[in-house]
Amino acid sequence: MADIVIGTRGSPLALWQANWVKDRLEKEHKGLVVELMTIQTQGDKILDVPLAKVGGKGLFVKELENALLEGKAHLAVHSMKDVPTELPDGLEISVVCEREDARDAMISNSAGSFAELPEGARVGTSSLRRQTQILNRRRDIKIVPLRGNVGTRIRKLTDDGLDAIILAAAGLKRMGQENLVTEYFSISDSLPAVAQGAMGIETRIDDIKTQSLTSFLNHPETRVNVETERAFLARLEGGCQVPIAAYATLEKERVTLEGLVGAVDGSVVYRDKRKGHVCENVSIGEKLADELLGRGAREVLQEAYGEK
Repeated sequence: MADIVIGTRGSPLALWQANWVKDRLEKEHKGLVVELMTIQTQGDKILDVPLAKVGGKGLFVKELENALLEGKAHLAVHSMKDVPTELPDGLEISVVCEREDARDAMISNSAGSFAELPEGARVGTSSLRRQTQILNRRRDIKIVPLRGNVGTRIRKLTDDGLDAIILAAAGLKRMGQENLVTEYFSISDSLPAVAQGAMGIETRIDDIKTQSLTSFLNHPETRVNVETERAFLARLEGGCQVPIAAYATLEKERVTLEGLVGAVDGSVVYRDKRKGHVCENVSIGEKLADELLGRGAREVLQEAYGEK
């Protein structure tokens, strides 16, 4: 019988992440028996509709959280960018692991860089955030909705005759496919999704044993940065599939947060930075969100949410 059961999605990347946690736990705690429980989420089932049109939050985590609440799993491993800012009663993100590369990456069979894509190029992405920034740079680009796991998206580059696809660098690196990357976008060219590249471990608040076993995996710097970005997102009442981006860095107890809200057609982008002491990191996120809302981001988000 397993000492620890890890709830995970069944995609290759999710299984890589869950197995990484499993391996680290078994190495740290000799004799500990860890098993994976693969669970299909709503986001995994709906593959023929762009995520932005599916609606709702927690598309990739709800079923995993139910397994925790029902006592079927001790912990769940998530890509933090998929985790809603509001968690169910009784659950918490007890660990945030060290962040992988947070940047976006382009794969193309024909162009050596984004700038070299031909006029009217067809670019695949599942993200309104990426779409906003791509179209803000080049209005001629044709965005093609792209769903599925990393391998499926890469195959669609050729199968669907796309000029390029845009993916998270972290997923490509974890899957050992960074050799396919044509170009990494700088943070200034494509601000990442909130918490992109970070893995989190969710547990029951009262499960002190599991929290104690996993605490060595927590990375304080990444946790501060992710909390800052998620505070920005929470203030905007956004999910992971809306045109919102944020990236925080920590240096000598000073947090710098850059945030963005944009129209899905790229016609307008609100972007700014805010800095402050690490102990004020949540406030930094909230205040930056308030600044952008006051400058016009509220109307842009209402339109994206279909409220106008």
